[in-house]
Amino acid sequence: MKMWIFAVLAALAVGASAQSCPSTCETMKWGTCDGPPCSCYLLVDNGVKQPIDCNALVPKCFLMKAEMYRARKGMNTRSIAGKPDETAIVDNDGIYDPECESDGKFKAKQCNGTDVCWCVNSAGVRRTDKGDQTLKCEKLVETHWIRLQLTHKQGPATVDKDKLKTAISTELNKRYQMNPSLVKEIQYDPDARMIVVDVNKVKGDRSYDLSKMAYYMEKDVKILPLFTDQSRRFTPSVDGQTLEMENIVVYYVDEEAPTITMKHLTGGIIAVIVVVVLAVVAGLLAVFFVQKRQRKYKKTQQREMEQM
Repeated sequence: MKMWIFAVLAALAVGASAQSCPSTCETMKWGTCDGPPCSCYLLVDNGVKQPIDCNALVPKCFLMKAEMYRARKGMNTRSIAGKPDETAIVDNDGIYDPECESDGKFKAKQCNGTDVCWCVNSAGVRRTDKGDQTLKCEKLVETHWIRLQLTHKQGPATVDKDKLKTAISTELNKRYQMNPSLVKEIQYDPDARMIVVDVNKVKGDRSYDLSKMAYYMEKDVKILPLFTDQSRRFTPSVDGQTLEMENIVVYYVDEEAPTITMKHLTGGIIAVIVVVVLAVVAGLLAVFFVQKRQRKYKKTQQREMEQM
């Protein structure tokens, strides 16, 4: 009799465990959960299931791999105010298929499946010139400071600047599980509707990955949320007024300055630089010839006066 009771209880426990396993992942809309035992994963390649924690933000490296996989399969993806520091960099290279460590960190050296390689920071953003397979990336340099340059839509009332920092910090914590104390400064330009948020952590601190928050926020503002719940986005509230964001630029400041040089700038950027340089040179030559003509005119005029 006791054995039968134990068997029934065990069956009920297994059934309860199976029922408690959600079919979707709250923090990743492409994630899948099944069981028992309940586990969640993200497809990052053909038959490759990357385990993920649906109670936390998914590492950016895993997210980018999933996006590249979905793009190759023709599946839905993301539809593909200034620097805070002179060493700050912006992700101008776009998405690529990264190499990830087992814990979701980027490998320091990335090649995107080609013979062209480069070194990245902890946010996966290129911080060196591109080279070949012999390129050496000694370590993964941590991003310790991120500047979020946001523009919000026109609202019915003016925004109280003094209350904005609390509203932004609260929403960052609520939506991206970020410690509010990491928000060090917020600047606001009401005429441009621009909010500049500086998020900093102490150099050497590895307790929180700033790139997760920044990547999830970029998707919230630019495209569609990465969360399963598509009805919400990053919308801080000030005095009952919800601020809807319409644009975002993310700047990354690393613990060590990047080593990108002019050598590997794109053709378009080089062309712009050349045009600007030529325009400056042309302007200087024009000034030189005008001044030379004026000096010649003055000398002629002086000789005429002497003859008179």
